[in-house]
Formats: sequence, C-alpha cells, structure tokens
Amino acid sequence: MTEPERELTAPVTLTLPNGRLNPDAVGWARHPVVDTAGIGRGRGRNKRWEYWNIATPTHVVGLTVSSIDYAAVHEVWVWDRATDRTWHQSVTNIPPRGVRLPARLEAGPSRARAKHLEIDIDETDAGTRLRARIPGAEIDVVAALPDGHERLAVVVPWGETRFQYTVKDVARPASGILILDGVEHELPQGASWAVLDHGRGRWPYDVRWNWGAGSGVSHGRTIGIQVGGQWTVGTGSTENAFFVDGRLHKIHDELTWDYDVAEWRRPWRIRGGGLDALFTPVYDKVTRTNLGVLASSTDQCFGDWSGVFRTETGEQIVFDGIFGWAEDVGEPGVVGDRRRGRVHQWSAIVARFGDRSAHDHP
Repeated sequence: MTEPERELTAPVTLTLPNGRLNPDAVGWARHPVVDTAGIGRGRGRNKRWEYWNIATPTHVVGLTVSSIDYAAVHEVWVWDRATDRTWHQSVTNIPPRGVRLPARLEAGPSRARAKHLEIDIDETDAGTRLRARIPGAEIDVVAALPDGHERLAVVVPWGETRFQYTVKDVARPASGILILDGVEHELPQGASWAVLDHGRGRWPYDVRWNWGAGSGVSHGRTIGIQVGGQWTVGTGSTENAFFVDGRLHKIHDELTWDYDVAEWRRPWRIRGGGLDALFTPVYDKVTRTNLGVLASSTDQCFGDWSGVFRTETGEQIVFDGIFGWAEDVGEPGVVGDRRRGRVHQWSAIVARFGDRSAHDHP
C-alpha cells in the first residue's frame, strides 16, 4: 500500500511570496482550505478553470469557464440521453477575454461571455447556482451543498514552479430547469446530481490524464466516485476518493486503469486502494483538437459505475447503477499508450474543455 498522503486541516496558501509552490500546501483535504490567490498574477503557465457537470435521468450538461493565461476556453454542452441529440457551443478566445474567475473557490462569481454563449456561476445560500445560455439551450440549476458534505481537495506537486490544486466535488444534489428548444425540463429531485472540477495551477509543458466520476444512490446510500490517473504519477499525490453519504474515504494508491482505446464503449475497469470498479459506457463525447503542429484528443465516455469498495475499517460497500463518466485525454495515435503518451498542455486543455471539432458517438 502507498504511504498515506498528508491531510491538510487548516487554511494554507498555495504559493509563497515569490510565486513558487508552498511546501506546506502539498497534501489533501476534505474541504477547500487552500488559498490560490497567487495564481493568475503575471503571465506564464497559469491555469484556472471551473468545470461543472449536471446529470439527470434524461439529460447531461457540461459547463466550462476557463483561462489558460494566453487563451480563454468556454463551453456549454447538453446531451439528451433518450435521443442522443446534443446542443453545443464552445469558444476559444486568444488572448483571453470575456472571462471572470475568483481568486479562490467560492470567493466570488465566475463569468463567461462570448458570441452565442453566456455562463454565470454564483454562490448562494442554497448552494451554487449554475446558469448558461447558448442557441437552443438555457440552464438554471442549483447544486446544493448539504451539511457535512465533504470534497476532495488535492495539491499535486510536479516541482517548485509547476503544480496543480484541484477540488473534485461529487454527488451534489441538483435541482432546477433546462429549456431546450423552448421546452422546459425540470430536474427530478433525488435523481439529479452535479459535479465540480475546480482547478488552479501552473502546468508543465507536457501532460495527459484519466478522470472518472460518478454520483447516485445505490442500496440506500449516496455514492460518489472520484478517480484519476497518469498526471499524478510520481508526485506523491493522487486525486482518488470514494464517498459514502457525503463522507470522503481517501484512496492513497495510484489506480490501474484497463480500457480498450480501439473500442471506447467496451467496459473499463479501475482497481486499487480498496476499489474494484467496472465502468460500462453508453456514449462517447469525442473532442479532436488540431492546432496545426499541435493536436490532441479527448474521449469522455458516459455510462454506469458498479463494483465494490472496501474501507480502511474493512467495511465492504457494493454499488451499482451510479451514473457518471470516464475519460482519456491524450495525443492522437498514442492515446492510451502510457509509455509514449505526451500531449502539449495547451492543446490538451482545449481538447478537454471544448473545441469546434467536438462531436459525439452514441
């Protein structure tokens, strides 16, 4: 078993006054205790984003507001699970404009403004309000934050000048409406969930990753799944956790990801640290980015999670029917090859968060 990571229990700043990584910030927390105000000062490789996913029995929504220093990348995406129809608008502005992001999580609103795209993310007494508008689609949803709800906050250190702070917040109860082509769809309460990926950091030149998440109720318990891979290897940090009724169980091990890059909709298996999970895809949101000399690809597959998790105390938690996704972000031709897979961090982020070459494979 991997040596446990340090748990952060008190507020700490991500960066030192000179802009380098604060070594006291390296670790993980159950709440967003890391102050990231130092990210975004000056030009460089600052990466800041808010990605929200909303999943209901009938629809899936993805919202992105991001600034990657020399570009702003925004996206709104809606998938009708019954018909496989999608509504989609993405914008890449170089240099970045029409974007507002808070210095740290929940310290202020996030905004994106571009032609045919508006996104507003606001903290309210009821939770986080998510609003967006693109041609044919409007979203107005609140992601509730229940009392005692825990979130996974992790600082990943590549070095003193390259590091990432991420907050992965799964299984947030969602309520509200979607309006698609003028037809209003109310989110079914108790069966609709929101997931946040909050990121602040300075990235190395090359990066690739896996990410998987799921939210739902199984055998009478609220389950949240958060797993990652590749990008954290060798750093001493992982972004892996399992949530039961809002309580975080940290997985300190790097996980083994088994999947077929020639057949994305075949089952994926993710194992390690007490988790043995099967992910069965039903849909592949494909994004291919070609920036001339740079190219990358994302396959974000949606489907159901099932399996078993064994806690540190030995409790065995069986789960099934947990809807979510698993994704691979990598370079065309070498996606899934862990020995060769490297992708320029800019094109990777554009591929992950949206590009006009995006398309979907039901």
